[in-house]
Amino acid sequence: MFFSKSFIPILKNNPSEAKIKSHQLMLRVGMIKQSSAGIYSWLPLGFKVMKKIEQIVREEQDRVGVQEILMPTIQSSEIWKESGRYEDYGEEMLRIKDRQNREMLYGPTNEELVTEIFRSSFKSYKSLPQLLYHIQWKFRDELRPRFGIMRCREFYMKDAYSFDLTDDDAIFSYNKFFLSYLKTFKRLNLSAIPMAADTGPIGGNLSHEFIILADTGESKIYTDKRIFDVDSSKTILDKESLGVLRKQYEKFYSVTDEKFNKDEFEKSVAEEYRVNTKGIEVGHIFYFGDKYSKPMNAAVDFNGKKEFVKMGSYGIGVSRLVGAIIEAKYNDTDGIMKWPMSVTPYDCAIIPMINKNDKSNLEKSIKVHEFLKSKNIETIIDDTDENISAKIKKFNLIGIPYQLIIGSKSEGNLYEFKEVDGETQKLKVEDICSQIIKAKQN
Repeated sequence: MFFSKSFIPILKNNPSEAKIKSHQLMLRVGMIKQSSAGIYSWLPLGFKVMKKIEQIVREEQDRVGVQEILMPTIQSSEIWKESGRYEDYGEEMLRIKDRQNREMLYGPTNEELVTEIFRSSFKSYKSLPQLLYHIQWKFRDELRPRFGIMRCREFYMKDAYSFDLTDDDAIFSYNKFFLSYLKTFKRLNLSAIPMAADTGPIGGNLSHEFIILADTGESKIYTDKRIFDVDSSKTILDKESLGVLRKQYEKFYSVTDEKFNKDEFEKSVAEEYRVNTKGIEVGHIFYFGDKYSKPMNAAVDFNGKKEFVKMGSYGIGVSRLVGAIIEAKYNDTDGIMKWPMSVTPYDCAIIPMINKNDKSNLEKSIKVHEFLKSKNIETIIDDTDENISAKIKKFNLIGIPYQLIIGSKSEGNLYEFKEVDGETQKLKVEDICSQIIKAKQN
């Protein structure tokens, strides 16, 4: 891919309407473009990052046995009236009518629709558990959309739903998602803390938010810093192991501001371990028993008796994670962004010094690009006529993790090579390839 042919509309300055760094950067490097208040078009650079995040989320859902489906964005109001949430949900729900004057809505969430799908498909307890997820656009009519994609009206989300026979089985499903989320965020190079949280309009009596630390976060958090040392890497998918993992986290005080109690915090956490800061919610899981299954008559036959299934729901903001990664990784001091290797739009930027009368460096760049491509390394060649320092500054801003410079300091088959925030080395292209592959595997 040549930079001159790519659709990356970079702005010279931060847009005045953008107040936080993720919004500023995404607009400035052409990842998104605002369509209307709280609604954005995703341009190639931003879309590539979001789709890579989506794939990681999908792989970790698949890993714990969740099956993927796809539900529509437009839903009938009737099932929401069944559950009792049609009027309760509030003005965030966009209500519309079709040409037959039927009441419809643009789905803000999918508990009702997935429950309707379940009840029409399963009648016996022998089909349980059922774990289903989809990745789909949602719409919530925020009163004051702000902070770019961090609090917008239309967003891309993974939501999953569990159906179990008993509370004990349902908690096992809940804990599977608990582990899945920890692994998902780790692959995104984010340290996400599970925190006890209110259930809000979803309902239920058990809920955890997954929060990453960020000064620009809207959530106030209060926690014991020892929670950062809990290790989930050896946890396996059985009831005992998953139960132990959750208890390891829950033994440390860790809540969002909705559940904060000052006396309890000071009693539970010694002063040297107290953390009072801000964070960004990147995931939320709920257990709500028969809150939806009972009013919607989603039941199975168990030994001749009608049993309402026990349910949970589990959300990850896929599009929001793009902004959350920027908030966590952007260095305000020197204006450098560095995407994690797992989601970077390109692994390496190839930066040739180009003279009007000498195209040899560009030709070398194309050969290097082809070699790296053969090793599944994604690169972009900056074939513009900017000087080297301007090109380097540009890719520092975009956040491509590695830069390979082909210019006056290149000697034979040795090229200048550096991480976006590291020291320059002179390496053969084979060694550059090995270093990038190793970084991708970590």
